[in-house]
Amino acid sequence: MKRLLRISFDIFITSLTPIISWFFIGLIIDKNLTNVFTLTYPMQCLYGVLVSIFGVGANVSIYKDKNKNASNNGIFYGSIISTFIFSLIAINASKYIDFMNMDKSIYMTFCRYSIVQILLQTILELVLTKLYYLEENKKANKISILFNLINFTILILTALITKNQLLTSVITLFVLVIFILILLFKYMGKVDFKLNLKSCLKYDSVSLACSVLFFLIYLFGFSNSFAFGQKYVVAITFATLVTDLQWDITSAIKTVAKIDIVKNKFDYTYHFKNAVKLTIILIFSVLLMSVCLYPIYRPDLLIISIFILWHIIDFMIAVPTIIKMCYLEIEYSPVKTTANNIIAFVIRTIVCFLPTPFCTIIGQMCSSIYELLYATIGYKKHNNIKEIGDKI
Repeated sequence: MKRLLRISFDIFITSLTPIISWFFIGLIIDKNLTNVFTLTYPMQCLYGVLVSIFGVGANVSIYKDKNKNASNNGIFYGSIISTFIFSLIAINASKYIDFMNMDKSIYMTFCRYSIVQILLQTILELVLTKLYYLEENKKANKISILFNLINFTILILTALITKNQLLTSVITLFVLVIFILILLFKYMGKVDFKLNLKSCLKYDSVSLACSVLFFLIYLFGFSNSFAFGQKYVVAITFATLVTDLQWDITSAIKTVAKIDIVKNKFDYTYHFKNAVKLTIILIFSVLLMSVCLYPIYRPDLLIISIFILWHIIDFMIAVPTIIKMCYLEIEYSPVKTTANNIIAFVIRTIVCFLPTPFCTIIGQMCSSIYELLYATIGYKKHNNIKEIGDKI
């Protein structure tokens, strides 16, 4: 449980910083800027794609393929490719904002800032993932705290002093870039440019597929929902603010499970009990954040109640699903597990095109139920076969 909480803490800090940053930026400069969090939310999914391949996949490759420099190679290639992708999106921010049915005159500067910040967080996470697999969790904690403390402090102080969006963005990003360059110099290690991309894709294929499809879901789903008017923009932003942090933290369950699976130390009951404890904490935090932030944002009570209730149900469904999917992906069949994951998210993507502002949350529930059924049936079937094999 201690290890799970340490990794959860890193995710907590990394996810909390943007939430409170946008809250204060809204108070200091313009209340509408809080919505930048939701505007660039699909970019978090690209972050997930890159970390899945060049972070998790590369680190698992060390143990499965005996490629001792896979993690360093992953950081090197991941940093270059991430920089290219996010820079291209930042340059074309105007088209992106138009697609999301939002106002360029309000969101342009901080949209670009947010995209570059997500790029820097991606590179940070590649380094932290290496440290997790080396079981240097304390060191990872310190790095995560320092990065996010610098990020928040420089951003808010500069905003208070200048009240200028461009100056605030440039100064904050300059300091963060220096921090990331120092981090890469210190922790990337030897690079021999040998990276089995096929293996990196395979070893975290479920998360990779999730991230790709999440990107499509939120890109088109939010664009669809925002077209229904400002009250849905506010409600979705509010729901995202009070649940995004918690959803990010659930990835710690996956990280701990995968580390134990590849090191042959996996115990489902142990992981399940710890995951339940963590999830209870997360659900209470959702409710607490909702109560605290409601007087500030004042979203439509009925709309936000629907969103929050469905998120809470999904948190409970996620616990057994995450652990079993990790096991099936590595020990059973990454192809079959990923294929079923894709089916679930195709269903979710299709639902996102329904003419309703609740399209994203309805799709989320449909895919979660499908994944739970597959994970439960697949896990039971595989273990029955394994038990028969052991007896023989």
